[in-house]
Amino acid sequence: MMNLKHPALLGMLLLLATVTHGQGFLKAQDKKIVNEKGEEVILRGVGLGGWMLQEGYMLRVRSNGQQQHVIRRRLEELVGKERTDAFYTAWLTNHTRKADLDSLAAWGFNSVRLPMHYNLYTLPVDQEPTPGTNTWLDKGFAMTDSLLQWCKANKLYLILDLHAAPGGQGNDVNISDRDPAKPSLWQSIHNQQKTIALWRKLAERYANEPWIGAYDLINEPNWGFETPDDKNGCAEQKNEPLKKLMVDLTNAIREVDKKHIIIIEGNCWGNNYNGIFPPWDNNTVVSFHKYWNNNETKDIQKFLDIRQQYNVPVWLGESGENSNVWFRDAINLMETNHIGWAWWPFKKLGANNPLEVKVPAGYQQILDYWADKGPKPTAEAAHTAITTLAENLKTENNLYHRDVVDAMIRQPHSDKVVPYKTHTINQPIAATDYDLGRNRYAYFDLDTGNYYISNGGTRSTGNKGYTYRNDGVDIVAQESNSELYYVTNIDAGEWLEYTVIVPQAGHYTVLATASASASGGKVYVTINETMTKTAIIPHTGKPTDWKTVPIGTLQLAQGPNAIRVYTVAGGFNLKTIEVVKDVRKKK
Repeated sequence: MMNLKHPALLGMLLLLATVTHGQGFLKAQDKKIVNEKGEEVILRGVGLGGWMLQEGYMLRVRSNGQQQHVIRRRLEELVGKERTDAFYTAWLTNHTRKADLDSLAAWGFNSVRLPMHYNLYTLPVDQEPTPGTNTWLDKGFAMTDSLLQWCKANKLYLILDLHAAPGGQGNDVNISDRDPAKPSLWQSIHNQQKTIALWRKLAERYANEPWIGAYDLINEPNWGFETPDDKNGCAEQKNEPLKKLMVDLTNAIREVDKKHIIIIEGNCWGNNYNGIFPPWDNNTVVSFHKYWNNNETKDIQKFLDIRQQYNVPVWLGESGENSNVWFRDAINLMETNHIGWAWWPFKKLGANNPLEVKVPAGYQQILDYWADKGPKPTAEAAHTAITTLAENLKTENNLYHRDVVDAMIRQPHSDKVVPYKTHTINQPIAATDYDLGRNRYAYFDLDTGNYYISNGGTRSTGNKGYTYRNDGVDIVAQESNSELYYVTNIDAGEWLEYTVIVPQAGHYTVLATASASASGGKVYVTINETMTKTAIIPHTGKPTDWKTVPIGTLQLAQGPNAIRVYTVAGGFNLKTIEVVKDVRKKK
């Protein structure tokens, strides 16, 4: 695993043009978020999704019932209540710790968004011993206190986000752990009263904490108030219950806290603001969420117009779950327009986030059983798998995706290409370890991200293998659970660049270890403006039947050389390249 505080990333702070570390309370001033010195602060953050609130997809649960309470019940059926309780205790302990916040600060982030589950702070309405009262629980407050201290130590702003409100705030039940058999937030005055009481309690506790950046009142409301057919509230024209509750929440907060920013979110997963404006508090930020669409100014024009019309800052409160190309372009679009952002999520079982939680042996058997695709695991096997999963949550056991962080922090501000690893001659270079940088600069791939909302529902992707790196390049493991990878689905016109350190100037041959199920693959290599003749990749057999072939000879200078491998005709897989002294001279 790479060093989480890679020195190449530590210097990124010098590249940032706006204030990155805080100076007292944040506040909304006209169209910008500023600190107490009046300096603009562009929030660059991540959401700690999956910590207080598990969403099933983060655990690769694809069957019905992805809400946390369903997952917990199913685990109890497999391993018993005592072991399940121990798993959740370990989960909350291991998922986010000071080491995680230390790393975020070192990489160049300046804020975090905490998705809170209300049931860590107070009992559900139907479990209150005395109806209408609020029993306060220490667990959630203690976790938040610890997180705040880690943020303070690293000068990171902490944004509190009520991700799972009492009863659940929408028909997308997974994101709020909602039980459809019980009254939702919108169907129960008691759930609404508990939500108001919780925010007042939080505001009272943190009123004088300058490193609390803001209060994000209700995450992604998605509810059809005017008609039940509008399940997620995207056609809602009035949003009266949503506005009333947010005004009530604001009033309760302002009874005890006059300083902190209030963040509001519209209906339809935070994007439908019909009937919500004008803002009712002079320290308000308007949040929107953005996924799987294009990254052009017209795609955020609605919120630029809101900012202009109501003289209020806007903030991209949640985005992510895409490729590095999409990340870089979206963040560049935001910062060009003076909009801060919080990426989603920080870590999960998957490669398109800064940290990846490794999948333990035996865990897939649990998932297959839940999806009716395999036999029931034994209690002991399931317990071993989830115990290992909880241990894998720790930062030191995570896989660090340097490419993801680079796409978020450095690439929006620089076109420079840097080595992914140090490569030298006479050593096989993994094809997957091409240079670090933007598409068309460090590599070129034709399929670079998921834009299905803008593309009429046609889903595309970046890395079709969903592993190792998060660029457009398609990467797969050689075997199941292998740590050896190769590049696949290589199309004509695509290329990869590798920076190789050469000790002495001279002619060098580039060798490729490739496989192909049929002949016809063609490649050539270049250095600067010099290119070789086209070489043929022969038929080898299965994808893992590898053969090493020379693909070109180049004159290389002493020191670093940026070598590009171009594809003329695809249909092959690439495992390694190697730069050696011109083999023709040895004949």
